[in-house]
Amino acid sequence: MDDPENPYAPAHRVPAGPNDNRPTAFQIIQHECLIGKLSDAVIFITGCSSGLGVETARALSSTGATLYLTARDLNKARKALGPDLSNDPKVHLLTLDLDSLDSVRTCAKEFLSKSNKLNILITNAGIRHVPFSKTKDGFERHFAVNHLAHFLLTHMLLPTLQQSSKLGFESRVVALSSTAHRNSPIEFSDLNLERPGVYTKEKGYAQSKLANVYMASEITRRYGLAARTHDPRKPGVWGLAVHPGGIRSGLQKDSSAWEVVTWYYARNLMKTLHYMKSTEQGAATTVVAAVAKRFEARGGLYLEDCGLAVPVRKGWGLIDPGYIPGRTDNEEDARRLWSASCRLVDVRDDEL
Repeated sequence: MDDPENPYAPAHRVPAGPNDNRPTAFQIIQHECLIGKLSDAVIFITGCSSGLGVETARALSSTGATLYLTARDLNKARKALGPDLSNDPKVHLLTLDLDSLDSVRTCAKEFLSKSNKLNILITNAGIRHVPFSKTKDGFERHFAVNHLAHFLLTHMLLPTLQQSSKLGFESRVVALSSTAHRNSPIEFSDLNLERPGVYTKEKGYAQSKLANVYMASEITRRYGLAARTHDPRKPGVWGLAVHPGGIRSGLQKDSSAWEVVTWYYARNLMKTLHYMKSTEQGAATTVVAAVAKRFEARGGLYLEDCGLAVPVRKGWGLIDPGYIPGRTDNEEDARRLWSASCRLVDVRDDEL
């Protein structure tokens, strides 16, 4: 996952906070020369009523693509997106409540009734550090909302992603993760984290974020690399996992003020302030994963700061970048989680 040359890196290597010159999502579109160039593409983004989802949609709308944006509260989404996007005939809003697998099924069916094409799926929505509870489907909420709901949505849309994929513009699934994925393995014997003393808000979130990484890598193995193995000329579907960076947004709404302060100042004040990004900067890595030419027909990768992540340094802290070799890229656990997820959401395990 080494990334020695990041074409989007600012002139200086040390970030200086949300007002520095790290690229924004729209600047990525400009750098890729994609303004108005994706008019035939269809993009689906979850979680577009605040924060990263809104900025991601705003940047990708400049490509001319048709956007399908989801939110639990469409009125909130319209207000957050503003009149330019809300009134754009190429922008369509869909209701999606990730706490409910029935809502996921309904949303996917509604999309498929409106479009027979999908080029890019971005699973952006999520929750963070909520107290232990279960969804009405019986799953721990972090795992259900951040992983299982998106897994079911992706599974239902994969046939359309496959048929829409073309050489030179192959379909992509972009799963938003976090550096928190380093903080817990997948607890296969207790995915709901119900054993006494197991659950913490941090562990619930961490497990779900590692699950996001594994979904992206397994999509690549099953629907990207497998397609290439059988026919080198056959386009596939490729999964990329993204850490957007530290952004103060609605995702932290369930964290107490002390938890937020502790997280922000985990190492020291200046380092944390330098690490933080604006929402526009945070959405940039998502946009890189979605449309950058350098990631055409590539997958099973974990991205941060608009490029490939590198192994985390020894003695790392909460906000330090990087992945843990042997965990993020654990193929056996990724396969095992895919099979378990198929069983939990009641879909066929389409092992290729």
